[in-house]
Amino acid sequence: MPLANINDSEVDIVIGALQSDLTSFMNEWRTIFSRFHLIIVKDPDLKEELKIPEGFNFDVYSKSHIDRVVGSSSSIVFSGYSCRYFGFLVSRKKYIVSFDDDCIPAKDSKGFLIDPVAQHLANLTTPATPFFFNTLYDPYREGADFVRGYPFSLRNGVTCALSCGLWLNLADLDAPTQALKPQQRNSLYVDAVITVPSRAMMPVSGINIAFDRESVGPALLPALKLAGEGKFRWETMEDIWSGMCLKVVCDHLGLGVKSGLPYVWRQDRGSAIESLKKEWEGVKLMEEIVPFFQSMRLPQTVATTEDCVIEMARTVKQQLGPSSPVFTRAADAMVEWVKLWKAVGSGSSPL
Repeated sequence: MPLANINDSEVDIVIGALQSDLTSFMNEWRTIFSRFHLIIVKDPDLKEELKIPEGFNFDVYSKSHIDRVVGSSSSIVFSGYSCRYFGFLVSRKKYIVSFDDDCIPAKDSKGFLIDPVAQHLANLTTPATPFFFNTLYDPYREGADFVRGYPFSLRNGVTCALSCGLWLNLADLDAPTQALKPQQRNSLYVDAVITVPSRAMMPVSGINIAFDRESVGPALLPALKLAGEGKFRWETMEDIWSGMCLKVVCDHLGLGVKSGLPYVWRQDRGSAIESLKKEWEGVKLMEEIVPFFQSMRLPQTVATTEDCVIEMARTVKQQLGPSSPVFTRAADAMVEWVKLWKAVGSGSSPL
């Protein structure tokens, strides 16, 4: 793995805290996290005080901080898994690496602990190849190269803006599949990184990701979470919507997305049946959402991530809005997020 040419001070580690006692989690990551500044966002629904061991450089944001920044009426947007988005909003660093608090560093196929942060940063600091698929995975990894027939004009690649890591143990399954296969686990460690081809959609999970905040930060947004206000909290569907918005932005701006390494080990948490109750409406909507994003093309005159999000919101309202008020609310939420990002996410200090 090539060494990332990034200073530690350019990186924020964002952690969404859904459990109060972070002692074990933080200690598992100590040798890695101790080098970086941490943004720990406490789930607004979590009542207990956080327990965080000493020896880390961190800022904690709780419901009172969220209320102060976005208003008490909007803080629900950042509840549950979506609390990580508040960390994205208030960071001031170029790069963000984000892990959920039920993940610890994984071991590779030889049994050695890996450094997920280093691998994410390596992904972000080596080019991506979205415009022609290299069948031997990432050609920029040590010992790899481009395959026969790969156009020399495309071998410089493009900037990678998003790194999507994977995880072992708890498989990344939707609630219906989890309910049908409760014992299924992921034990296969694949030592590979690929660039997701341009115009290809994929489900993005915020559980283990890194991104260039300066390039694409405003496109990581909890719009579907806000759109699903009421009895449906959408569970993990909001980052699927966010990921497709982000992929459209990357494709339009000529940026790359990588998937594969690094792995984390994800502990079992939650009930598939309870998730299914909350997630089912979102699962059904995906059948309409995916073709929409697959066909979306933004005008060439749109040149910034913020403007891409605004243009996508307009298209969402026009083309999806008539079929469900959820999409109209999602479009409105996307516009509001851009306004919030410009007001909060671009200043010198959020609080």
